[in-house]
Order: sequence, then C-alpha cells, then structure tokens
Amino acid sequence: MESDMIPLSPDDRFQFACRPDVPCFNACCRDLNQFLTPYDIYRLKTRLALSSAEFLNRYTVEHIGPQTGLPVISLKAVPDDDLKCPFVSENGCQVYDDRPSSCRTYPLARAVTRSRETGALTEHFALMREDHCRGCEAAQSQTVAEWIEDQELDVYNRFNDRLMEIISMKNQYHPAPLDFREQRMFHLALYDLDGFRAHLETHGMPDDVPIDDVAPADIPADDVKLLAFGHDWIKKALFGEASAA
Repeated sequence: MESDMIPLSPDDRFQFACRPDVPCFNACCRDLNQFLTPYDIYRLKTRLALSSAEFLNRYTVEHIGPQTGLPVISLKAVPDDDLKCPFVSENGCQVYDDRPSSCRTYPLARAVTRSRETGALTEHFALMREDHCRGCEAAQSQTVAEWIEDQELDVYNRFNDRLMEIISMKNQYHPAPLDFREQRMFHLALYDLDGFRAHLETHGMPDDVPIDDVAPADIPADDVKLLAFGHDWIKKALFGEASAA
C-alpha cells in the first residue's frame, strides 16, 4: 500500500469525506492492523456494556511492542472475512460514536514533541494519501483544527499524550524489558480498568501517587478518573519519582 505524507498546520485545509457514497467505503476496515490505546478500550468496553476483561478476551490480542517493550493491545480481526474489523457492517461502523482514535484521526496523522526545557507539547500533523482511499477526492473541505473538533478528538489526544509520556519515560528511565510483574501492572492499570478498580478496593488507594484536584474516594467510581490515575500510578510504580524530561 503506497502512501504520501503531506505536512499540515492546524489552519491548513484538506479535502476528505468518508460516507457510504464514497467508492472505497469500509475498505479501510479490512486487512486490519488496529492498535488500541487505553482510552480506546475504555470507550469500546463501555459502549458494548462489557467488563474490561470480557472486552479484552473477546475482541483483542496482546503482545509486547518490539520498540517500546510495553504491552500492546490490538483489535482481533475476523480471520475468515478479509481480516475485517469485528465492528464493521455493510452500513459502516457499528460503534461509530466510540470508535478508536486512529479511526477518528484518519486521514490525518498526529505526532507530538515535548520541550525538554518547559515540558510543553507541540502537535504535528500530516495528511496521509493512500492508494486505496478515495475519500480525498470528495469535495468536502475542512481545516485540521475543524477536523479535530468534528471528530471529538481532544479527549482522545489528551489520554494518548499521557501514554506517550509513559513511553518516553520508559525509554529514558527503564530501557530494559519489563519483567512479568511490571507487564501485569501495566496491563492492569491501563487496559483492565475493572480489574484495577478491584485491586484498589482490595489494597486501598496508594498514598504516594500525587492526585491533583480529585478526591481520592471519587477515583474508583469514575472510569475516566480511574484511567487518568492509572497512568500516574504506572509512572510512580515503574519510574519512582522520575518525571518526563
């Protein structure tokens, strides 16, 4: 599959639409290689009214990322049907309102750099032009910023940036592969929210993880707060007092 990457600024316009009248509709939902972020998993398991463990067992596979050394979750494709997404139908995505961030972002790619001096994040965008996609031939035009707002990407990006911070800290402070216990901790806190909640109910909230503007008692009852806390818990557990540079 050939693709071109065209850098864009937030105010740059691009043409794209994905709807049933586009000739390639649903084509990108086949031959699947779909990674899921922790926030993706939270949204999908909630949409399907499944526990985290049920969703992970039914719809995903897990492996260790060769570059990060961290547990990675991928969506399990349908093996006897062109490796299609389990949530796609002839009429489109059946979980559209809670689809993963990579589906929402496409045809854009997003990368983030962090200033070593200030810690400030800078976003970088590019338009992916792929041979199979006819959506870029549509007349619909929008800026990058408009696309991000329309696709409701802000909350996804905030959580994905938290994950990228952990990856950066792993590379800097823990270059060796995680041992089995550390892998299970990572899986529990970021992927298995219901298991993480049960862990906190059994062992109590740790008192050595900083919590900003949230009452500790409120965290287990709110999946979004629990997931945010899980990222901080993993940073403390794996890197101690270290913070991203």
